[in-house]
Amino acid sequence: MSATEEHGTVHVTKAEHDRELAVAEVSIRAATLADAARLALLSEVLGYPATAGALAERLGRLLGRDEEVVLVAEVGSGHVVGWLHGGERELLESGRRCEILGLVVEGPHRGRGVGRRLVQAAEAWASTRGLDQMAVRSNVGRAESHPFYERLGYVRAKTQHAYRKRLAAPGTV
Repeated sequence: MSATEEHGTVHVTKAEHDRELAVAEVSIRAATLADAARLALLSEVLGYPATAGALAERLGRLLGRDEEVVLVAEVGSGHVVGWLHGGERELLESGRRCEILGLVVEGPHRGRGVGRRLVQAAEAWASTRGLDQMAVRSNVGRAESHPFYERLGYVRAKTQHAYRKRLAAPGTV
């Protein structure tokens, strides 16, 4: 925070004060199935539209897995403004780590510490599991997210291409 100090008194700008108040009003908790509809709406922000029903099915499976965490950020009286999905991964070449698999904060709440709080909560979850490394993949097209992660201490390790292939349903050719 940039503040000025004069005669032992710290002066904070109104914008800094408002940002700190906004962060103080944010609470982070584990997601529940009741959050599915809101998470589906927020997923559209990432470019992954999903119906509430489809997202509820996925969320239900994830909530049942010990190696996955889905966190939500709430403001006010329970209004969900962001979510983070993280998971413990073990890679043959590099061992165990926690990977941030998805993170979204609603537009009006960006830049107010919501994403930072979600990441910090995921890091705390990873630490309790004995993990000592975090990872995140950020689309090159999401340029605004790169400085965000760097401010949190993440270092760019590589640039890569992502490939996908749809598989035929079992029993079909």
